[in-house]
Amino acid sequence: MGTDKKSEPLNRVDGRAKVTGKAKYFAEFEVPGVTYCVLVTSAITRGTINTINTKDAERAPGVLAVFTHLNMPVIPGWANPANPNAKPPSGGEKYQILGSNKILFNGQPIALVIADTLERAQYAASLVKATYNKATHQTDLLKNTEKAAMPGRFGDYSRGDNKEAHKTAPVTLEADYTVPVEVHNPMELAGILAIWEGEDKVTVYAKTQGVKATQRTLAGAFKLEEKNVSVHSEFVGGGFGMGLRTWPQEVAVVAAARQLKKPVKLVMTREQMFNLVGHRPYTIQRISMGANKDGQLQGIYHEATAETASYDDFTEGTVAMTRFMYACPNVTTKYRIVPLDRGVPIWMRGPGEATGAFALESAIDEMAHKVNMDPVEFRVKNFTLTDPEKNKPFSSNNLKKAYQLGSEKIGWSKRNATPGAVKDGEWLVGYGMSTGVFGAHRGESTCRAQLNADGTLVLQSATSDIGPGTSTAMVQIAHEVTGLPIKQIRFELGDAALPPSGSQGGSATVSSVGSAVYDACMALKGVLADAGLTFEDGAVKPAAGKSAGLPQVLAASNKQFFEITKSSKGGPEQQKYSMYSFSIHFAEVRVHPLTGVVRVKRVVTVADSGRIVSPKTAASQMIGGVTGGIGMALMEEGVIDHRFGRMVNKNLGDYHVPVSADVPHIETIFIDEPDPYSNPMGSKGMGEIALIGFSAAVANAVYNATGKRIRELPITPDKILSA
Repeated sequence: MGTDKKSEPLNRVDGRAKVTGKAKYFAEFEVPGVTYCVLVTSAITRGTINTINTKDAERAPGVLAVFTHLNMPVIPGWANPANPNAKPPSGGEKYQILGSNKILFNGQPIALVIADTLERAQYAASLVKATYNKATHQTDLLKNTEKAAMPGRFGDYSRGDNKEAHKTAPVTLEADYTVPVEVHNPMELAGILAIWEGEDKVTVYAKTQGVKATQRTLAGAFKLEEKNVSVHSEFVGGGFGMGLRTWPQEVAVVAAARQLKKPVKLVMTREQMFNLVGHRPYTIQRISMGANKDGQLQGIYHEATAETASYDDFTEGTVAMTRFMYACPNVTTKYRIVPLDRGVPIWMRGPGEATGAFALESAIDEMAHKVNMDPVEFRVKNFTLTDPEKNKPFSSNNLKKAYQLGSEKIGWSKRNATPGAVKDGEWLVGYGMSTGVFGAHRGESTCRAQLNADGTLVLQSATSDIGPGTSTAMVQIAHEVTGLPIKQIRFELGDAALPPSGSQGGSATVSSVGSAVYDACMALKGVLADAGLTFEDGAVKPAAGKSAGLPQVLAASNKQFFEITKSSKGGPEQQKYSMYSFSIHFAEVRVHPLTGVVRVKRVVTVADSGRIVSPKTAASQMIGGVTGGIGMALMEEGVIDHRFGRMVNKNLGDYHVPVSADVPHIETIFIDEPDPYSNPMGSKGMGEIALIGFSAAVANAVYNATGKRIRELPITPDKILSA
């Protein structure tokens, strides 16, 4: 980067604001005359509303309005009698909230109740009564696989001349793997606060992973110029993917605020979060694999079937990893989706690849045992430096080094290959490992750099931060390019009025926004050089032969600051190389044979994601990903009572997530070698690989401990005892 000296690890620049309460989240903004919205949701799963009685609610104290399908304000950009052919806005679902009396899934909003206090809105919502004409619903994927269809944007993939190699090789394996519904459940609840100024200008404070995406959605929905839609989301209390859409209930609140000419705030309940902001789709997978007796893979067949909504196709890269991860001459993948009467899924914590990696990396471990090879050695034997799917070299791939470092750190040499052979008191001991991978994406982003007379540098970009430490990484990049002290650099984000950037998702923020920050700072160097100034020794100083400092140069030019805006995106190298980030997860577990309890005792996770720009926040991401992986492996499951099509554990008491006692010490290792082609920093994304593959490491460790293969997540005691 801009200096040869690598900076010391940086504390979060917004850490103090978060722990002291200075950081404000969308629901904490107060505006005069604010009103409160509460959702009334459907008690059935499919059918129509026969009657809906809102009179008692309308008469309740403080109630301003009750909106249903009978009186919902028109959303101009959505289909309505005056605009029947309109398409839903970008990022919106294909069903029109309160647009008709149809019920498409359990928990679907059927009314918005708005009152002058939250408590009054909640009480009035309890008074809304509906009767229904029920129809037969289908929420069980396993009973509807005959409806599976190839989605439009995902075709089947095949390479190699021997399509049956997975069946005819000397050693074969065939197994099914299941990943259940999992729900995001970040700490901050979903919602929006909408304030209109007249009929053509609106300001919103929102729970979103992309302020520009929300701006586009609302501009499309209300037929406004984007500049008239102001979106603010500086701090986000976790997203996991749910904030990648502006959900219909949020658009409806904006419509209600326009109709009432009053600010309206919606904060969804925890129970509503289970139905209305997406989830990881229930997915069943079949893997058939063939290898030679020496462990060389000959064929892989991977088929995945996942749920989607009856009204909207959702797809993700569940089988993507299988296409390129290993040197296998014959590979076939298929991906199918099944429409069900459920709310639409959305990308979640390592979307698609986390689901697919559980199956692939479990199967790889199973095949290693079949050919009597160490699982690490088996992966090394089938390692490839060239992407076999795209026929391109990887921009960088340090997996062999990662295998070695992780193995040494976890003490893999102590692992007994015989399942069930090692005990620690009453507990069986097992070791497992797996690989994770995700695309090293880089999108287009823009950054404005403003250097003030006092030497402070302000950087601005309309990106988001759902927790990984975006501001910290950007300040670190600017510090390394300019040499200015950290305390003199500020990064501003979370406002749609700032220079455009993509949403925070897909592990692309540091690569995309960071490149714009880098380019802006480099360009600023040029601006200073033209003005006879330079960055030197942590300050702006006169260039050689010049005497005027920054304040004098600005004053002479009648300026208060120097400013430059730069856009940045990938070049031809994006097409020449296959770019991915990789992870290796090692897990040591204890399994109690009498109770079936599984405890993750120790974790070592290795990231090969280019140069590590911000080591402290990067380590936090890896630790957070492993924590989510423990939840995925051992606890998380949305349970649906298919008789009613209703999730029965819509709360954090019954939907289990890891707590401190479930998470051991997690050791993180970074290869920390710059990728020569990814971006100016040499970095690659990390957020997704922190979780992708980890659930398989736990499942493989459980097998090593017990000899029992659990192919259906989560790995709960009942499955251990019945296996």
